[in-house]
Amino acid sequence: MIRSMTAYAGTELTTGRIGVNVEIRGYNSRNLDITLRIPPTYQFLEEKIRPRIAERISRGRIEVKLFIQSADEAPEDFQINESLAEGYYGALKKLKERFNVVGGVPLSLLAEKNGIIEPVQTEIDPDAIWTSVSKALYQALDEFIRMKTTEGHNIAKDIEARIETIGGHIREIEQRSAGLLEAYQQRLKERIQALTQGMVDIDAGRIAQEAAFLADKSDISEETVRAKSHLDQFGQLMRAPEPAGRPLNFLLQEFNREFNTMGSKAGNADISHVIVSAKTELEKIREQVQNIE
Repeated sequence: MIRSMTAYAGTELTTGRIGVNVEIRGYNSRNLDITLRIPPTYQFLEEKIRPRIAERISRGRIEVKLFIQSADEAPEDFQINESLAEGYYGALKKLKERFNVVGGVPLSLLAEKNGIIEPVQTEIDPDAIWTSVSKALYQALDEFIRMKTTEGHNIAKDIEARIETIGGHIREIEQRSAGLLEAYQQRLKERIQALTQGMVDIDAGRIAQEAAFLADKSDISEETVRAKSHLDQFGQLMRAPEPAGRPLNFLLQEFNREFNTMGSKAGNADISHVIVSAKTELEKIREQVQNIE
């Protein structure tokens, strides 16, 4: 299955007294890397969110931003630790007396002391929060995956066109390699005549034998058969329901290996030109595969 790793989705949902906003962004990555940005009060949600994302997505860097607003929260309420304030105030007065500092103790010094003034920790219902968050998360994931699938469809169309082009190159390589034996025979004759300037009779049987030996060393039929097999596997992977990014990337390496072997064995300029064209298409496919989940 072809799905892009890059996508974006956002959802806002209000359930009862709880409002939730979820944003999901996807980027390319070799593995699944999930980054969550959750308000400190709701960090307990992380262990619930991560496995839900991993169930739906296999690869990519996933950034999730979660905003929660509960009507039960009262951020304007604060509590004062009076005993700590008295102790701190007394310590400041002693310092003033010790160093003969004139003036009163500023209220700002007390307010800045950690632990003297703190927000009231309101009770939250974890189950109610998760019920609201999970609904918003699933909606955002559904939209996120729809976007990944749409973009993946566009990538697949481009890859399929390039795969068809490579198939044509392989057929052309097979056609050109079919006449290598005759080409080697003619090449040997021309070289011998050039070296001897026609003063030595050419043994046609020996020429045929040497040409056959060169043709056997240059035989690329196994490589073309494997390359065509890779083409079939490529199509199967793209149509399969499982994520295809990793296996397609591995198959591209095998493709390159076959074409490199063809180029080194054939020793034919015309075939080499076709191989270069095929490898150019493979490189363009490789760039696309880097975007596939």
